[in-house]
Amino acid sequence: MSIDELRAVAEAVLFAAGNAVTVKDISIALGVDINKTIEIVRGLMDKYKSEKRGISVIEVGDSFQMCTNIEYFKNIKNIYDMPVKKQLSTSVLETLAIIAYKQPVTRGMIEEIRGVNSDRAVNKLIEYNLVSEKGRLDAPGKPILFGTTDEFLKYFGFTNLDMLPALEAEE
Repeated sequence: MSIDELRAVAEAVLFAAGNAVTVKDISIALGVDINKTIEIVRGLMDKYKSEKRGISVIEVGDSFQMCTNIEYFKNIKNIYDMPVKKQLSTSVLETLAIIAYKQPVTRGMIEEIRGVNSDRAVNKLIEYNLVSEKGRLDAPGKPILFGTTDEFLKYFGFTNLDMLPALEAEE
């Protein structure tokens, strides 16, 4: 298959899925290796961007997703009952920052850093699908470990966790 045909197949896979698709799954559909798959999908991303298309492809972790181009959101929001972006309170944002930078982390670890009970904030983040359970700590009581989700990356426009701003060193 030519590059154009491979891009067309990748486009079809992303369109049909409606959600993020792992590079591995796209690679299987294309019948090429992972590196070639990334090259093809990123080429598709560049093509959409340069042509100012109504849709775009975003990279989320080790996955790609087709979505509406953010530049045209204002044009379509009035005709659809669009979900409102979740507003995060200060306490929820503090908790999310701790989880993002320290993950995997338990509620106890979060509360030790914040100095207050964080049950409500953690539950809100789970409800918003910004964090999820990532296993259990091998310690008495086997506390739940929490980490961020792909939805967290999408919410903040990150491709991966390496895009988190660097923390300033404490004095």
